[in-house]
Amino acid sequence: MHAHNPYHGRYDLKKLSGHDAMLQQHIVFNPNGEETIDFGSSSAVYELNKAILLADFNLEEYHLPLGYLIPPIPGRLDYLLHLRDFLHDKLNITGDRQLHGLDIGTGANGIYCILGAQHFKWKMVGSESDVRAVEIARTNVERTKALKDLIAIRHQVNKGFLFKNIIQTDELFDFTVCNPPFHSSKEEALKSALRKRTKLEGSYDKEDLALNFEGQANELWCNGGEALFIKRLIKESIQFKDRVRVFSSLVSKADNLPRIEKQLTKSKADYHIIPMSQGQKKSRMVVWWFR
Repeated sequence: MHAHNPYHGRYDLKKLSGHDAMLQQHIVFNPNGEETIDFGSSSAVYELNKAILLADFNLEEYHLPLGYLIPPIPGRLDYLLHLRDFLHDKLNITGDRQLHGLDIGTGANGIYCILGAQHFKWKMVGSESDVRAVEIARTNVERTKALKDLIAIRHQVNKGFLFKNIIQTDELFDFTVCNPPFHSSKEEALKSALRKRTKLEGSYDKEDLALNFEGQANELWCNGGEALFIKRLIKESIQFKDRVRVFSSLVSKADNLPRIEKQLTKSKADYHIIPMSQGQKKSRMVVWWFR
């Protein structure tokens, strides 16, 4: 986990429960007699992450209907921390000025926009093709006054596009982020969820926070899975290379990297792979840009 990520240690569940009383109902004891939650329960994971947003990121209220992807805050924050370091170290983009970011597929949770605004004070735009998810994300933004001037949630009316219709003609972005759907079908997603539930049986490891079992179809799977989605991102990014300084995406499956790197090379993009980890969970992000 990134050195500046505040979630290295155990969660202060007593403090968090003070911000979200529902979390108290999900607190249990692990074999060592320590307070934790059942990370195999979507309700428990949701209440934990809601409490974190209310307590640590100063949200006034936050609601996410059952069935939408639950955002694991520590992992999502790690992505943004690593990206900030890259922008600073490799491209000399300092934190002295307010950065402008775009989240492709922000979902109902709008988590990257919220963390970008509240933790880094960045201006964020979130794009989403699901009309209902757009409504939910906008409502959560409106519930916290501090977010209104920092976040805009936009509806992608054409699912065939990722950047087009979202980036306006007079807009410039410092970076884009994306957590792509990583399964290629509903069946694959269900099998993965079953394996994760089995793995969580009797487990209280904190890294399992990243595993949750909710999500709409467009959040969890797409034709061709993660690799094809990121290839689409790369191809379309060429058209917006003068509007965005750095593009990025999570890559959950290391096996997809060769195909992604091949597409980046074909597109004549410079790129960098940044490894990330939470406990035993390994992932990575790819960032690319055009000179």
